[in-house]
Amino acid sequence: MRQNEAVSVTSTPELSEIRSVLADAADLARGALVELEESGVGAYIGVTAEDGCTATHHFEATLPGYRGWQWAVVVATDPDYDHATVSESALLPGPDALVAPEWVPWDQRIRPGDLAPGDLLAPPADDPRLVPGYIATGDPEIDDVALELGFGRSQVMSLEGRSDAAQRWHEGDRGPDSEMAKAAPSTCGLCGFYLPLAGALHGEFGVCGNEMSADGQVVHVSYGCGAHSDTTLPTGAGSPSFEAYDDGSVEIVDPASTT
Repeated sequence: MRQNEAVSVTSTPELSEIRSVLADAADLARGALVELEESGVGAYIGVTAEDGCTATHHFEATLPGYRGWQWAVVVATDPDYDHATVSESALLPGPDALVAPEWVPWDQRIRPGDLAPGDLLAPPADDPRLVPGYIATGDPEIDDVALELGFGRSQVMSLEGRSDAAQRWHEGDRGPDSEMAKAAPSTCGLCGFYLPLAGALHGEFGVCGNEMSADGQVVHVSYGCGAHSDTTLPTGAGSPSFEAYDDGSVEIVDPASTT
């Protein structure tokens, strides 16, 4: 039996609390591992009390890839017995053992940007971000169309879903608090390249239509960049201006005649 729960071994200081018949069963415990043909059984580490009738003997595990692990053998006895018997054995990680990280299901590991061409990603069951299309969402753009057509789309974003999206966009790289926005001469809401979103998010977000900036990306109305439509070049831009050179006003002197 192999478990993934780390153990902490207490050796000789607690021997007085363990019945001698259990504390003296280290050889019995090692013999059980040998009989089971377990490999990598190293030096004896110590014994811990489980209760008045059981104790666990620990041995260093010298198996490749199991650094810090321990062989643990549980011995037991009856209150009236003068000998112990082996109950079970296991390979367990010690307090400094190298163990695998805690398992995280794939649907909790996936992150934005992981989706590749051909991948399929279904929303979770009962996703709070989505509601049936015939339920009023609070977004006039959606509700009016759904009412007019009868049902509209099978699912639409709920108020919670829209709020989550708005929060991400507000705090993201295209939000009003980004470094780009702080250094910009003006805001997207005053830019000719700004295409406002429809619906409930109309007042706060739009899409940038400037291919030289955040082209096709959602931006906050208070975001901004140096490619704003009202941006003007600084004065003095361009090449320096010089007077025309008139070679007719230059006297040409033969260097040989001056010697």
